[in-house]
Amino acid sequence: MLARLLEFGGLPDLIRSDNGPEFTARVVREWLVRMGARTLYIGPGSPWENGDIERFNGKLRDELLDREVFYTLLEVRVLTERYRRTYNQVRPHSSLGYRPPAPVALMPSDPGPVLDGLS
Repeated sequence: MLARLLEFGGLPDLIRSDNGPEFTARVVREWLVRMGARTLYIGPGSPWENGDIERFNGKLRDELLDREVFYTLLEVRVLTERYRRTYNQVRPHSSLGYRPPAPVALMPSDPGPVLDGLS
C-alpha cells in the first residue's frame, strides 16, 4: 500500500489508521518518519472514527491475510491484486441491490432491446 502511494506523487503529510500491527510496527513507523509523514491512530475500540477503512481492513484480514501463507513477494502481489479486483468489481453489495460496486462491464438495466432479433 505505501509503495503505491509513492508511485502517485509521494506520501501525504498525515496517515490515519487503526492500531493494527501492520500500521504500528516499529519499522513502518520509522520509515514514515524518514519519509516525512506523521501518523494519527484512531482510539482503541473506536472504529467509528474511521469506519470505512475499519470495515475494509477487517474484510482484508478475514478474506485474504488470515487464509493465505505467502512464500514470495510476487505471490503477495498477485493474490492481493486478485483480491482487490474481486473486492471492487465482483463481490455483491447489499446496498447496490447485490450488484458489484464497480463492475468491469456495465449491463443495460433492460437487456431486451439489445437481444431483439437474435432468436
